[in-house]
Amino acid sequence: MQLKQKLYVACLQILNNKIQALQNTLNELGEGAISDGKSSAGDKHETARAMMQLEQEKISRQLDEVLTQKTILQKIDSIVKSAQITKGSLVKTNRGYLYLSIALGKINVEGVDIIVLSPQSPLGLKLMGLKAKSSVEINAVTYNIMEVL
Repeated sequence: MQLKQKLYVACLQILNNKIQALQNTLNELGEGAISDGKSSAGDKHETARAMMQLEQEKISRQLDEVLTQKTILQKIDSIVKSAQITKGSLVKTNRGYLYLSIALGKINVEGVDIIVLSPQSPLGLKLMGLKAKSSVEINAVTYNIMEVL
């Protein structure tokens, strides 16, 4: 398996781990609400329930975002190689590797640090459509594109 495919699998695994953690947190909050409902009474109970409800809503929003990221990632074909930078391109630059897919930040695959960024990010937008031997500058930092994988 090539680096790009291993990277894709690693991204998918990170998302699956996040989804599992968020679902576990939601389940724990749900169980907490049930047990809290049996033991408390009065204003204190209502405040606790409202706080728990807000936390559940926040976790649910985070879960929705991660599920959306997973859907976006699953639409990328990790085998396709293009001369131009497109969604799903692994780009080797003078500043390291960049993977245009979803916003995950820096991850390490086989000892290689790779920045996983969204094509809608400022750098992602500037990179889209470029080819090897091109360069782009953002925030006074120049990225020389050495290879598009």
